[in-house]
Amino acid sequence: MRLLLTDNLGMPDIIRQRREKLAAATGATPSTGGASINVDAPKKISKVSKEALTQFTTQLATLQDAGMPVLRSLRILEGQVAKGPMKVVVQGLADDVEGGTALSEAMAKFPTVFDDLYVNMMRAGEAGGALTGVLNRLAEFLEKADALVRKIKSAMIYPTLVVTFAIAVMFYIMLAVVPKFEQAFQALGGQLPGPTVFLIATSRALATWWWAIILGVAAIVIGVSVWGRTVGGKRVLDRLKLKLPLFGLVISGTQVARFARTLGTLSSSGVERLRSLDIVAEASGNFVFEEAIRKVQTAVREGESMAKPLGETGLFDDIVVNMVDVGEETGELDKMLMKVASNYETTVDNRISALMSVLEPALIITLGVFVGFIVIALFLPLLKIQEMLSR
Repeated sequence: MRLLLTDNLGMPDIIRQRREKLAAATGATPSTGGASINVDAPKKISKVSKEALTQFTTQLATLQDAGMPVLRSLRILEGQVAKGPMKVVVQGLADDVEGGTALSEAMAKFPTVFDDLYVNMMRAGEAGGALTGVLNRLAEFLEKADALVRKIKSAMIYPTLVVTFAIAVMFYIMLAVVPKFEQAFQALGGQLPGPTVFLIATSRALATWWWAIILGVAAIVIGVSVWGRTVGGKRVLDRLKLKLPLFGLVISGTQVARFARTLGTLSSSGVERLRSLDIVAEASGNFVFEEAIRKVQTAVREGESMAKPLGETGLFDDIVVNMVDVGEETGELDKMLMKVASNYETTVDNRISALMSVLEPALIITLGVFVGFIVIALFLPLLKIQEMLSR
């Protein structure tokens, strides 16, 4: 989208100056005539963090709750936001609104900041005169979604550190410690035990081919990453993620919670059902769930209820399907979906706790097995020599 800003008599100098700053910040360049500026904010604006977007939404909702006009609220936030990408965005929103643009349309010019869910909810809020309620629901949605992501990330920090430390220790032992023992064994002579021979052979291979191992791992990672961007690759990888032991339950639970909260938030804001399902499918982040939601969308377009095709996907359990069915019958689908989301978010928390209770000792045991094998392999020859000397 390209926005043409002209230097006319009806535009105050301060707005024109700010729009010129916005053009500079987003990489736009003035036209050859010098009378207009082409702003390409959607493509050039720097990435805004989820925390910054959540804070902006919460503060805007608070100001709207207090009865502030939209423009004045934006100007207040413009003064409060620290220098950075978000400040540029807020300035652009305020200037566009002051120029007569609807807030939702101004937000649509920054798709890297405000996604389809955000913009469509704002449009529905403006059309229904319920902008304050929509902003409150958006703030709650962003906070809940961010909290769920943070929990999953924090849960993975410990195992990631343990695995990284274990790999580093193993490489150090194999490349620095084992060769010294090998020299000592060669000086003593004699036949080495099988585990020791295997350990020394592995150490030599790592010392000789370490560069090939690194290149091979890098090639596999890059290859899987590129393949994962294709339709077929994404389908296979996302299906495998759902079938992973322990992790698959966490991923599927997260997907169901995201589906329910996103659709519930859109429904409560008055966004049309088919458009809501389209937004939910795009926001799923998992190709298997996206395809399933698309099938549900097709069925709804053909006049069916949502519950039956939802159950046919095999991704949503009977509780979810029945609650959606009841919600459709009673006209309270948004409330039922919010209950499903809360229930599954609690379930995901419990699954993460259970996963960590299994993963932590499993990692320690695995590390202990590797270290134990190395220690035994290194000390077997010493025990054999001691036995010979004792005779």
